[in-house]
This record gives sequence, C-alpha cells and structure tokens, in this order.
Amino acid sequence: MSLDELKKQKEELLKKLSNPEFLSNREKFEEASRELKTIEEKIFLFKEIEKLDKKINEAQEILKEANETELIDLANEEINKNLEKKQNIIEKLQKIEEKENENSDLKNNISGVILEIRPGTGGEEAALFASDLFRMYQKYANQKNWPVRIIDLNLTSLNGLKEGVLEIKSASAYEDLQYEAGVHRVQRIPVTEKSGRVHTSTATVAVIPQVKNPEIEIKPSDLEISFFRSSGPGGQNVQKVETAVRIIHKPTGLIVSCQSERSQSQNKEKAMEILKNKLFDIENKKRLTDESLKRKSQIGTAERAEKIRTYNFPQDRITDHRVKKSWHNLEEILAGNLDEIIETLKKEFHPE
Repeated sequence: MSLDELKKQKEELLKKLSNPEFLSNREKFEEASRELKTIEEKIFLFKEIEKLDKKINEAQEILKEANETELIDLANEEINKNLEKKQNIIEKLQKIEEKENENSDLKNNISGVILEIRPGTGGEEAALFASDLFRMYQKYANQKNWPVRIIDLNLTSLNGLKEGVLEIKSASAYEDLQYEAGVHRVQRIPVTEKSGRVHTSTATVAVIPQVKNPEIEIKPSDLEISFFRSSGPGGQNVQKVETAVRIIHKPTGLIVSCQSERSQSQNKEKAMEILKNKLFDIENKKRLTDESLKRKSQIGTAERAEKIRTYNFPQDRITDHRVKKSWHNLEEILAGNLDEIIETLKKEFHPE
C-alpha cells in the first residue's frame, strides 16, 4: 500500500469519526479509532522512509562527484547507515502488517473480555491479594468507561477471593488486558501476620476474549449442570432460591459458574456463553500454535517462580518481569491506574 492510499484511508476514517451518528455506535467508534491509530503509525513510517531515501540519494550524488578518499568514505558510511535504518523501518511495517493479518477474523469478532482471578500459593494472603487484583481491574475498567459486571464472586471470611469472574463489554478491553494473563506475585506483610514478616504469595489471572457467536458445538451429554444459591462475603447465602449455575464441561474439565443474573435460566445462558468462549479460545490457540494448548498454559500452576509481575509493598514497587521494567506508586496502580504499564506491554509485544 502506498503513502497516498494510506492518507486517503485516514481522511475517510476521520470523516467517519466526526459523524455524530457514527459516534453513537461505541463498538464501531472503537474499531475505527484503532484502525486510525494503525494507519497513522504506517504513515509516519512511510514518511521516515522518504526522508531516508532522500539522504541516500544525496549521498549517492556526492559519491558520483567525489575524488577525495575521505569524502568517498563519509558518503559510503552515510549510505550504509541510512540503508540499515530503512531496513529496520521496513521490518517494523512488516510486523504491523503481520499483526493486522494475524487472527484478523477473531479480532474483528471480539466484543469484550472475561477476566478470571484466583488465589495461588499463599493461603489466605493469596486470597486477599487476588481480591486486590479483582478490584484493580474493576477500577481500571471504570476509568476507561467500559461496561463491567461481576459474573461470579466467591469470597473468604476475611473478604479474600476464592474465585472472581469479571465481564468487560468492550472490544478494546481485550487489546489492553490480554497481556495481564499469568501469575502475579505479591511481597508484603499480611494482615494475618503478627511478627511483621514479609510473605510471598501469588494469584492467577486468566484473560478470555469474548467472541460474537463463537462456532462451538457442545453436546448436552458432555455437560454436568448444577444449581446453587448465590452467596455473598464469607459464603453467606443472599438468596433462598437456587438461581446460580455451575457447568462442568466433562471432556476438558472446564468449570464455569454464574450468579450475576436474576433467574436460573439467565444464569445458565450466561454460563453457556462463557463456556463457549473458553472452548473457542482453546481451539483458536491450537490453530495459531499448531499444537494442543490447554487453558492452564495461560495461568500456569501458580507456583511462585512462574510469575509475570511482582508487587513489592515494602519497596513500593511493581516489576513486570517480561519487559524487565519497574514502576512505583503501587497503591495508585492497584487503584486502577494501569495505563503506563499496559502501554509499555503493548509497545513491547506490538511495537509501533
């Protein structure tokens, strides 16, 4: 694609984005905004190539007329240096194209994301940390004005999290949160610790893209469905009617619970939707990697060594081990201010 074609695409998108009717459709607006950002990246890189080509041509002209060895060497050095820069930019453009082509059908079909947070190693402190992460993602979604709701919530007597499931209805939520999947480690003095000793605990985060009408066939005989009462903190039953639903998919061992809806049938429908998305996610990963990937590959076994990020309270520091970078203001980050971390991860895994 040429620079002129990209500029034309940009103009068309800007017209769409300024249309009040288009603005009212949140999903289309978000999709167009992401497309505009990619086009602007490409335009910038194309312009950089034009600048480098100009420098290369100027150096080649000097080379044609130069008689002095020193001037010839300088001109050759300039040509080689700019050719290398040009090649790097071409590779960046190729990566953007690959990213666009990679799984494009899925990306165009994503409507939101499901986050599952569970405690790992560390007992009650792990459950309390999992609860902190659960609230962090809730607050982050609220800051972004993404529709968010609790699908399932199971708390301990100290308000730690046994299991929590969040649904965020925004296509851009998956784009931002996909790199949060993995084991998160915390180092701090637990509220249950009397001696003041720092403990290390973990929690796991699984990130499942929500797909519109995932093409997954589920046999009724593969399901084990049970109903129970929705429960509040400490396991206290808050409803006398068994409206909450738990579905076990026997072939894979996947378990889905839902208690967010008012009726049993609605909870069953929502649980089936989530199960289909989980199974679709597994099948999609098999297709992309050409090998059988289980959902556990995302959340690991929750051992302390299998970590993507450490939250160190004594040093007021968060470190992401994949990008080898740290941030301070830990409390602010846990309050939902994740933008800086997420942008760093996006640039690392999807360089501009």
